[in-house]
Amino acid sequence: MTAFFKIITKIASLLLLAMLFSLPSTMEAQDLVYKPKNPAFGGDTFNYNWLLSSAQVQDLTEEEQTTSSSRGGLDFFTESLNRQLLSQLSRELVVNQFGEDGLEEGLYTVGDFQIDIGSNQEGLSISIIDIVTGDQTQIVIPFF
Repeated sequence: MTAFFKIITKIASLLLLAMLFSLPSTMEAQDLVYKPKNPAFGGDTFNYNWLLSSAQVQDLTEEEQTTSSSRGGLDFFTESLNRQLLSQLSRELVVNQFGEDGLEEGLYTVGDFQIDIGSNQEGLSISIIDIVTGDQTQIVIPFF
């Protein structure tokens, strides 16, 4: 009987081996195709709402709620009044520093700033130099 089992097991293993080698030749494979989820990259447009809501849930930044509808008339009045007061104050400072005639050519020192006013071919040239840092800005007002 042992010889019989050896022959049966040998035949079974050969059949199994033959089946294993014959299967791959009859199998077919499918191409893998990538399809993006994001509609911006060619994905399905129905994913847009899901992606947007997912991004909004993950967004941890807080936005300022200062829309024109949430601001009242009192806020606009306060801003307007502040602008007018600062404008009037700056005019008075310019008149006190430069006189009634306004800006005249020359070299002025105001706090940490040195202001050099002169005229050239292009127009009135104003150079502002920060004495502390050495930063410089030049403004040219063309002649009309």
